[in-house]
Parts: sequence; structure tokens; C-alpha cells
Amino acid sequence: MDSVAASAISPLSIQNLSVAYQKKPVLKHVSFHVKEGELIGVVGPNGAGKSTLMKATLGLLPALSGEVLVYGKPYKEQRKLVGYVPQRESVDWDFPTNALDVVMMGRYGHLGWFGRPRSKEKAIAMECLSKVGMADFAGRQISQLSGGQQQRVFLARALAQDAKLYFMDEPFAGVDAATEKAIITLLQELKGQGKTVIVVHHDLATVEDYFDSVMLLNVELQAFGPTPEVFTQDQLQRTYGGRLAFLDRSVGSSSAGRKG
Repeated sequence: MDSVAASAISPLSIQNLSVAYQKKPVLKHVSFHVKEGELIGVVGPNGAGKSTLMKATLGLLPALSGEVLVYGKPYKEQRKLVGYVPQRESVDWDFPTNALDVVMMGRYGHLGWFGRPRSKEKAIAMECLSKVGMADFAGRQISQLSGGQQQRVFLARALAQDAKLYFMDEPFAGVDAATEKAIITLLQELKGQGKTVIVVHHDLATVEDYFDSVMLLNVELQAFGPTPEVFTQDQLQRTYGGRLAFLDRSVGSSSAGRKG
């Protein structure tokens, strides 16, 4: 299949994406297509550009070059098809709003510029809170929620968008075991609905269990493909260099860094 045909049917097609901070390259000439209905992990060392890749794709950071297509069209034309869960620490959790209101924000794209949320939108938002085990906290101020609960609320907001392509920036970071289980169950449910989910992830010990495909990134794209083929010791050593201390699932995750 040629690149034009691939980009037309791919949930996400990126060509030659480059980003720099203060003239320092953070991403260099990144190109790939993703397949529909997959869970995709993005891994790499500190400063690898993982979060930058996500933000540049969503137009949250300026790019030096590159083209981003969502189902064959520019991202700006396809925003309604895309859901985003940012890193939890990047959110102002002191903002005076409750859990239900946060989830309702995910419905605004379906209402138009002047639409007001109706009982239907509230019912959808409550259903999404229920799916992540947070229905009982609908009226709770988000500042009064635990870290894991806050993450679940943001996942519920993404669910409420009813997107086809989801970006999640370290959704498992700093959450308890119950929340991690709830998140992976939710991701599997989205996959079962034919959705595509791209996840920045730091715990190398769970990559093989969680993701169909994996992207290894360190400023440049090191490798991308089915997890059994790409997630190998040799590829990881090439991606992380000397910063990959170990990868032993019996011991736990690598000490390699989390952010990017």
C-alpha cells in the first residue's frame, strides 16, 4: 500500500514531524501510520519527545515541519474524532468545578457553539463516570479527589467525547493498583469498539501485557510495529542507550525515565 492510501485510511498519519525548543531539536523527522483498533504504547527515555509528539500532533505545540492527518484530513478538521487525556500534573486541579462538570466538557463538541447541555448530555456524562467507578463522586470538587480519582474523571471526560482516536499522556503514572486495573479495562473496551488509543507509557514491565503495538522514541523514531517484534532487548538498548539499567519482568519496570 502506498503512503497516500495508507494515510487516507489510517486514524493517524504523521509525516516528517520536527519540533524544537529554543533551537534544540526535541523531535526530528518523525513519520508513521497507525492501524485502526489498536492499543499503541509510546516509550522512551527522559527527554525523548514522547509528550511533545502528542502535543504537537494535537496542535498544542508549534512544529518546525511536518504533516498530521487524522483519517486522511488535517487534524483541525477532525477535532471531533479525537480525545485527549493530558498528564495529571499539567492540570489545574484547584479550578472550582466538580467531577460531573469536567466530564460534561467532553460533550461540548457535540453541542455546537451555542448548544447547552441537556439531560441527555448529563446522562451520558454520568454513564461515563459509572464506567470508571466514579458515579458516587459526581458532585465532588476535583481538588478534593485523590490522584487516582482525578485520573479516572479525565478518562471519563475522554469517554464522553465518543472519539475514534484517543491520546493519553501517562494515564498510569502515580495511580493505585485499582485505578490501573480500571484504566486498562477501559482501554480494552475502547479497542473492542474499534477505537484507536495511543498511550505515552513509562513502565516497561507492562508494555507487553498492555499494547498491541509499541513505538520506541528518542528524539527520532527508533522503531514502531507489533509489540512482539519491536519490544526486544536489542531495540530497547538502542533506544535508551546506557540509561536502560535493566528489563526484568520478574523484578519490575526499568529504571529508565518517565517523562518526555
